[in-house]
Amino acid sequence: MPADRSALGAFLRSRRDRLTPAQAGITAFPGARRVPGLRREELAVLAGLSPDYYSRVEQGRQPTVSTEVLDALARALRLDDTERAHLHTLAAPPRRRTSRPTATQQQADPGLLRLMTTLDHVPAMVLGRSGTILATNHLLRCVLGRTFEPGSSLMRYLFLDPDARERIVNWESFAQASVGALRREMGLHPDDAQLQRLVAELREADPDVARWWDDQGVRDYASVPKQIDHPVAGPLSFDIELVTMANLPDQHLIVYTVQPDSPTARALPLVASWDADVQGRATAPTMES
Repeated sequence: MPADRSALGAFLRSRRDRLTPAQAGITAFPGARRVPGLRREELAVLAGLSPDYYSRVEQGRQPTVSTEVLDALARALRLDDTERAHLHTLAAPPRRRTSRPTATQQQADPGLLRLMTTLDHVPAMVLGRSGTILATNHLLRCVLGRTFEPGSSLMRYLFLDPDARERIVNWESFAQASVGALRREMGLHPDDAQLQRLVAELREADPDVARWWDDQGVRDYASVPKQIDHPVAGPLSFDIELVTMANLPDQHLIVYTVQPDSPTARALPLVASWDADVQGRATAPTMES
């Protein structure tokens, strides 16, 4: 089976394994069940497909899959918008994927940088391919308590820096979503050697990464709020918003937003004026590390 079709089949199997017949609103077909999730023939019926056709899709024997079929499968499997987009990406012919080389140093888009400079009242960063940090503002460095030079790896910070697990209160939820974002990126860029090396490194270093990666879950970088335990300001709560330029889909402005007049909003001026926690801290590892 070609690599792209293998990924498509693995994703479909993982999504039907997590959905029981009762959750799908159907009566389970008779016979012994090896897994609690949907059988192939049950998913086929839900999606309005013949069991033989769906088997060819999942096993990689169907050379092309129409948009209508993919949408029917997404509805039957109750996929969210990110999962639906991932399904369409995996089913696309390889020539329609974007797999530009990443050997050259990534540079933050000037437009995103200018936008970030206007947001000095909230933490923000520009994130590139493979979770590469391209730029940060002062407040983000104060909130996270360290500097991030351009080229630093957000993923290595999350999984290899013990301080990340201490400072990010909901570390597990945030880290799992970040692994899902990496898997979504791998679907878009299956030939990205740097991304492949990063995933292999993190899987070897942390069993959580290996487990979450094998679950086939896909997310985006803005899917989970972040809760911070700041040593001076105390608990800080942020929603995460993502801004992407239409002509530069591989870069995102990540903004930590706050509710007006919330305890976090009132604490941020104090955090911005107090940067002793940043001084002297080691820089986060770069993608080349």
